[in-house]
Amino acid sequence: MLNILDIITDWIKGILRDCIMGNLDGMFDQINSEVGEVAANVGTTPAAWNAGVFSMIRNLSDNVVVPVAGMIITFVLCYELISMLMEKNNFHDDVCCKRCISNASNTTYSQLICGRMI
Repeated sequence: MLNILDIITDWIKGILRDCIMGNLDGMFDQINSEVGEVAANVGTTPAAWNAGVFSMIRNLSDNVVVPVAGMIITFVLCYELISMLMEKNNFHDDVCCKRCISNASNTTYSQLICGRMI
């Protein structure tokens, strides 16, 4: 009786093993074919993939996004320049004024500042 059960068990194992191996072989073949199709799709350019959408996005980029980005960058850079100049030239440091006044009181330097050379 044990011998018959072992034979039946081995037969069922063999059938299941063959079914599983067949499914796995088919799955690997299918995955390989899908990878080949994906590789072909990835290699296409956006213009070749969908020309209408690509041209619409390109037109939007050229006519809307680039000018708006240019205006934003211009505003930010001008604001930074103005704030930098205001920070450095607000006469909190009276060094520049004191130096000019002290130089003007000296006769040689006052003549140089006024443009007169004697």
